[in-house]
Amino acid sequence: MTLLDVCHWTNQFLAIPALIVFLGSGIILTLKTRFVQIRAFPHLITLLKKGVKHHHQVKNEKTINPFQAVFAAMATTIGMGNIVGPSIAITTGGPGALFWLIAYSFFGSVTKFTEVLFAVNMRTRLQDGTIIGGPTQYLKTVSVGLAHWYAVLTLFLFAGWSGMQANTLACIFSMESVPRVVTGGVLALFTFIILIGGIKRIGLLASKLVPLMFVLYLGFALSILLSDIPALFSAIALVFRSAFTYQAAAGGFLGATLLSAMRIGIQRNMHITEAGLGSSSIAHSMTDADKAPDQAVLAMFSIICDTTIAFLSGLLVLTTGLWLTTTSFSNTLMYEIFKNYSPGLGKWVLFICITLFASTTVIGNSFNASQSYASFFKEKGLKWFYALLALIIFGGSLMRVDLIWEMMDIIQVLVAIPHIIGLLILAFRYDKILKI
Repeated sequence: MTLLDVCHWTNQFLAIPALIVFLGSGIILTLKTRFVQIRAFPHLITLLKKGVKHHHQVKNEKTINPFQAVFAAMATTIGMGNIVGPSIAITTGGPGALFWLIAYSFFGSVTKFTEVLFAVNMRTRLQDGTIIGGPTQYLKTVSVGLAHWYAVLTLFLFAGWSGMQANTLACIFSMESVPRVVTGGVLALFTFIILIGGIKRIGLLASKLVPLMFVLYLGFALSILLSDIPALFSAIALVFRSAFTYQAAAGGFLGATLLSAMRIGIQRNMHITEAGLGSSSIAHSMTDADKAPDQAVLAMFSIICDTTIAFLSGLLVLTTGLWLTTTSFSNTLMYEIFKNYSPGLGKWVLFICITLFASTTVIGNSFNASQSYASFFKEKGLKWFYALLALIIFGGSLMRVDLIWEMMDIIQVLVAIPHIIGLLILAFRYDKILKI
């Protein structure tokens, strides 16, 4: 039995308890907040019209403004997972997996709202003004052991995610004869330089790149989809038709049950949105906003951007039919789609997008890893830890594709389940905080 077989079996074993915790917690928090993901929408419009930045001024250089916090958090969620995740979900879980990937966002959004609300309320400020925030801080109020468990595992989670992003980027660039070792080396060095600059540089970089890469990818994806309207409607119908049924084998697709479609779709959603993992709340806790609910509302609705890109990516795979011809675990389907269906400029637009997606996601995840590190060692030896992250990014770019995805799915579940349980305890213990 190979390491890949062991990882695959472990994921199968964890499937049912993971589904119960993920879906159950989303439903409980939705009821406890009285459907805040619906009620808070008018408040979101008000925040966007007035501009949260106008009302909350940054008070020291160790913090960032609320919108920079949103973009820094989105830098970790809007990444290669949005582009590659849906194609992997479809080829391993069937078209129905895309339905569950999108549907879980409704419950995942309120989970993210709760995470950010507690992260901002329970963050810690050091004497020099540096903020240490996120799950490691609010989980301490439940159990110090639980907080340490989370911090240790997220060191592996964030570092592994960065390696996985580098792996995907290197695989796609290798299609254009760029050696994977070159791609991994450049990305590792770039990330190290940015991390040395701190959260201020990360926030500024993300606030500029995230909107650009979102619009750029969105535009070209829509141009491909709208070029064949009948195929687009057929793909959408297939997603809903497959959501609750068994899928027969076709091409490289081995068939999927309802359980596997749900599991794969929800896990890919968590990878894309980080809802339930608590990791995106780290960047949000760095804000100098004086109203935690405002930051939580912004975080909650940022999921719309994540799922929009993911849904379009999934539809691209279905409308072109490439998911039926894939004979192995592949993270380069989107490259083939843009190359074949948007020749010339389209291929280069994808290269620009994936470079921006991967770079900002790696930077964001690496910064989050440093926060987990800081929860144990403060800032002692932090630059050496940045160097270690750079080495992991480089090594990840050279790993086998299916192995790294299976390994990260296991770590993701081991992080999410105890974190969500702790979050539910806080939600019942401090239910007044949830009332907005």
